[in-house]
Amino acid sequence: MKRLLITAGTIVLLAAPAMAQSGAAGGAAAGAVGGAVVGGPVGAAVGGVTGAIVGGALSAPDQTRVREYVVKEHHPSVKVQEDVRVGTVLPGTVTYYEIPNKVGVKTTYRYAVVNDRTVLVDPATHKVIQVIE
Repeated sequence: MKRLLITAGTIVLLAAPAMAQSGAAGGAAAGAVGGAVVGGPVGAAVGGVTGAIVGGALSAPDQTRVREYVVKEHHPSVKVQEDVRVGTVLPGTVTYYEIPNKVGVKTTYRYAVVNDRTVLVDPATHKVIQVIE
């Protein structure tokens, strides 16, 4: 058990620079390290994928900037039957808007206003990545 803890600590220290990255890459690195500690190689694979998904979300300051921009733009909300949450695939009736560089948020995702909520969406899959509160 002691050897496992020392090994886990070493892995975390070696991966710290990667874990400091923001976004999907940092999330993937952190998830892979955490998964490896718990479940070995299979845990690393699962943790990396999960970390990348969670890591793709905007930080709190970026959420604030996007929210302020969306309020100024005032796009109409689209009503959908689906429960709007992370992982929901939105129908084709939803319009996605680019987040311009002037907002100061770097992302390949788009935003949409759905059921009176602003969501961050992967335009390739139409999947909700984050609900911006």
